[in-house]
Amino acid sequence: MVGQERGTRGVRRTEPAQGVVDFHELLAAARELSLAGRWDRALRLLDATTCAAPGDRARLALASAEVALQSDWFGGTELTTVRAEHAAKESPGPDRDLDFVRPRRDCLRLLRSEGTFRPGPEGKDPEALSGIRRSAIDLREGAPDEVRRGLASMYLGLVAGLIADNLFGDRAASPAPYEAALHAGESGGDDLLVRGALRHLGDHDHDAGDHDRALERRQRATALGARAGMVPGMLTQQMLLAVPARGTGDEAGATALAAAIARWAEAIGTARIHAQATGLLLGADPTAPPQEGGS
Repeated sequence: MVGQERGTRGVRRTEPAQGVVDFHELLAAARELSLAGRWDRALRLLDATTCAAPGDRARLALASAEVALQSDWFGGTELTTVRAEHAAKESPGPDRDLDFVRPRRDCLRLLRSEGTFRPGPEGKDPEALSGIRRSAIDLREGAPDEVRRGLASMYLGLVAGLIADNLFGDRAASPAPYEAALHAGESGGDDLLVRGALRHLGDHDHDAGDHDRALERRQRATALGARAGMVPGMLTQQMLLAVPARGTGDEAGATALAAAIARWAEAIGTARIHAQATGLLLGADPTAPPQEGGS
């Protein structure tokens, strides 16, 4: 923060400068910082903000929980639970947007065991898996109006697909919600939802051997992520472009791209992406479905 120096009996001290910023602009700035992978800066910005109105405090706390979730997902931190609990205390009542945070947090918690990304249902509590699925369905069906129902379809359709893919190991069940998420995202003008749906649909195309369609979807997803300024998401998309390069025999191109991704990921602190890029350099396929009976 910019400071002001004041003298008191020969002692100089620095005090934070005070200013007024439009609250909507501040939340938008924090969200863009989060998309760019600047989670610590986004959280410091939000933590330095004070609000008098209870409703604004609730929105501020919700924004902090959403940034924390992005940090946990890409950066390997564990910030969401505390932030989400604070947001629940600040909320004057049920908050559908905060309800979207919890199933994604729980999904990540089950995917990441002892600091390691472990897809598939092996070794996971079946009741916890079923609970995540029930939460996603309840949020979609319990939307209080048509607009919120549409938002629930956009976001929770994708979440349901992620759960089916990564936790239940049921790849055949997830293309339908991904397609629904794609349609909803395109209808609602939500580029990030479209990007996410295309990313995972491209995985299924790749597994089915339709490499041309996979490449088309992944390239479009990459462009949408770039337009949104989503740096960690761009790195994952670049990795998905490296896989078909290797598949078509361009090992030099795949290796060069994976090495660049690893350097970027390490530089911005995205531990999971760095591990995936390093694995890609060693010959692993980060898009491969979970092996049956394995983790």
